[in-house]
Amino acid sequence: MSVNSDYARPQEPRSSASSLQFLQVFAGIGFLSFGGPAAQIALMHRKLVHETKWLDEKTYLNALGFCMLLPGPEAMQLATYAGWRLRGYAGGLAAGLLFILPGAAVIFALAAIYARFGEMSVVQNLFLGIKAAVLVVVFEALLRLSKRALSGTDQWLISGLAFIGIFFLSLPFPLIVFSAALYGALFGYRKATTSDAPDLNKISHWRTFRTVVLWLVIWLAPLALISAFAGSPILGEIGVFFSKLAVVTFGGAYAVLAYMAQDVVTGHGWLTAGEMMDGLGMAETTPGPLILVTQFVGFLAAERAGGMALGFLGGVVALWATFAPCFLWIFAGAPYIDWISSQPRLKAALSAIIAAVVGVVLNLSVWFGLHVLFADVSQVQKGWLTLWVPDLSSFDWRVLVLAIASGVALLRFHVPLLYVLLGSALGGWGLSVLV
Repeated sequence: MSVNSDYARPQEPRSSASSLQFLQVFAGIGFLSFGGPAAQIALMHRKLVHETKWLDEKTYLNALGFCMLLPGPEAMQLATYAGWRLRGYAGGLAAGLLFILPGAAVIFALAAIYARFGEMSVVQNLFLGIKAAVLVVVFEALLRLSKRALSGTDQWLISGLAFIGIFFLSLPFPLIVFSAALYGALFGYRKATTSDAPDLNKISHWRTFRTVVLWLVIWLAPLALISAFAGSPILGEIGVFFSKLAVVTFGGAYAVLAYMAQDVVTGHGWLTAGEMMDGLGMAETTPGPLILVTQFVGFLAAERAGGMALGFLGGVVALWATFAPCFLWIFAGAPYIDWISSQPRLKAALSAIIAAVVGVVLNLSVWFGLHVLFADVSQVQKGWLTLWVPDLSSFDWRVLVLAIASGVALLRFHVPLLYVLLGSALGGWGLSVLV
């Protein structure tokens, strides 16, 4: 089979793989994708580049760079792109769904158990340990992202200003992203390298337009119907909130969490900070994208408004609003990946956005750390400044002990994340029983 020269159509697979093998490989990725975006990206690289050789190194890395600069979960979008590249739109849809559905099924079960038994002391003690381990996971993500994104003085400055803007000044995340992109496009493009660009005339812009319209309808029409005809307003609120989130949260799952967590807790009041951390811990222990925590939030918010059945509907609405836009971004943007990667101004703007995301993830790390280490944290407004002030007497030494142990296991001995989370959960239960 030959490679199609039209950039608007996917590349044919570089093997004689059957459709059944295609589904088996992506189902395997979906069921084994533990450990967050970094582990998932590494797993896909091994499966798609080294083992099956369906994608070459350059294609994979260009797609990864593009997906990391889109709003939403980069690993799920990378899986969708790979499926599109190999089997067209049907392949992209299948690969994306196979990446999501295994974890979503587990999250539904765990959220239902949590809603029913979350107040039990044994459950709280187990999640105490998970929260401690999650602190280390977020810190490790910050280290990985900073090493990749902060290569010069400009990037460090953008990152620092982004942290100050979101943590101390409560500036909207979209404003921070736009400012970083504008700076990169105006001043950073001279440092960007150039490469040969594909011919834009070979890309079907009419096909792109039709794709955008189709997926906008698929994404927004069901949410509009739910908002208009659902018996409870909470479903419409969940749909609107997570649809906005899907558009503005650049930088992957941790950037989404940074933007979402404080608004869910302090803005809407759907969850407490501790429950938000519990949801993140659930998402860390299940396969699939970390952003499945949005499903947990939607489930609990709706369950508290109308019971378990409404909770399941809330989870479905959160899933739809979170992931339907991902297919839009990929199916509309994938044909342009090679062209984008050759444009200096665009590359510089996107590089500046990633630098700003590092500051946002630092905000997430500090905010979560305060709320996990201290039972009582107050938000204090002093003029333009927003300060988070912990009550020192509410310090929980168990979290610190478990976080240090988890950090040693993860960062020093490279114990698999799933084992660290399970061990820390058991440690939380053990310390709570013994003390």
